[in-house]
Amino acid sequence: MTYVRPKFRHPELQKNKLGYTVDYYEGALSTLCAGCGHDSISAGIIQAAYEMNIEPHKLAKLSGIGCSSKTPAYFLSNSHGFNSVHGRMPSVATGANLANRDLTYFGVSGDGDTASIGMGQFVHVIRRSLNMTYIVMNNGCYGLTKGQDSATADQGSKNKGGNVNLFESIDLASLAIELGATFVAQSFSGDKAQLVPLIKAAMNHPGFAFINVISPCVTFNNNVGSTKSYDYVREHIGATATVDFVPEMQEISIEYGKGTHKNVTMHDGSVIQLHKLAEDWNPLDRQSAMNAVINAKAKNEILTGLLYVNPDAHDLHDIIKTSDRPLNTLTKEELCPGSEMLNEINADLR
Repeated sequence: MTYVRPKFRHPELQKNKLGYTVDYYEGALSTLCAGCGHDSISAGIIQAAYEMNIEPHKLAKLSGIGCSSKTPAYFLSNSHGFNSVHGRMPSVATGANLANRDLTYFGVSGDGDTASIGMGQFVHVIRRSLNMTYIVMNNGCYGLTKGQDSATADQGSKNKGGNVNLFESIDLASLAIELGATFVAQSFSGDKAQLVPLIKAAMNHPGFAFINVISPCVTFNNNVGSTKSYDYVREHIGATATVDFVPEMQEISIEYGKGTHKNVTMHDGSVIQLHKLAEDWNPLDRQSAMNAVINAKAKNEILTGLLYVNPDAHDLHDIIKTSDRPLNTLTKEELCPGSEMLNEINADLR
C-alpha cells in the first residue's frame, strides 16, 4: 500500500488567483480510519486555503499529539509544519508568531490534546489573543489509545469498554467565549457548506479564532451492548486469534437550513442533534452567545455556526507593542539599544 498521492490531475482543473490548482494545497494520503470525520475537516482546510488564495509558504501549521494532530500531514504539504508534544502546540505557535508575525498560523488539536493535558496552554493562548486559527477536531475520545473518554465526552455516554462517563463534559466553545476569545465558532465535520466559510472567516480574523468541530470517530463511537460492537462479534464467533479490524465506512455528510434542527446518525447507530444558528443571529453579543450555548447543551443540542466575534479585536503584537517587522528580520544593530538608552533603562530601575 502506498500513501503517496498520484501526481496526475485533470489538465483543466480550475486555478485560483495565484495560478494554483486545489491539488497544490493537498498533502499526503490519509492513514486515518476510512470515514473519519477528521479527513472531512482536512478537506475543508484545503478548500478554504485554495479559495482564499493563500500562498502556502506563508502559512505555518502546528499540532500536538493525537489523531487530529496527524492531519497536518494530509493538507498544505507546501507549508511550514511543526508537530509538537502533547498539549504544547499553543506555546510553539506563540514563539513562532512572535518571531515572524508575517506568517498565517493554523493550529490543529483534539479534545484530549486541548481539554486535558493542554488545557493550561489553551487558556493562556486565548488570554494573550495570539493571532492564529485554532481548530479542535472533537470526537470525545482518545482514538490513538483505544477510545478512552476524553474531557469532552458527554456525561452518561458509554465508551468502548462499556464504562459510563460519570463526569460533566467540558464545553470548549463556551469556555473560549468566557475566556475572551474574539472569534468562536462551532461546526460539524460533515457540513462542508458551513465549515469552509467558517475557516475562511477565522483565518481572516485579527486575533485568536477558535473553531470547535464535532468529528465522529468511526472506530470507537460504538457502544458495548450493541450487536454491531467489536466485543459482541468476538464473543459470538470462533477464531484462532483476536485481531482488530477497522471497517471501511462512508464519511457522514449533511445539509440543513439556518435556524433548523438536524438529527445525525453516527456510525454506531447513536444520534446527535445539531442546531444551526438562525439567519438573524447577532454574533457580536458575547453574553447572548454564552447563554445560547448553555441553553443548547441543556436541550442536548449542539449549536453550530459563528457563535461570537469581536470585529475590534487586537492581537498579541498590538497588546505588547512589538516591532511592525518580524523579529527574525531585525539586525543586531537594531536590537541593541546602545549605551545611552541602556543607561536610561537602568536609571529607571534604580
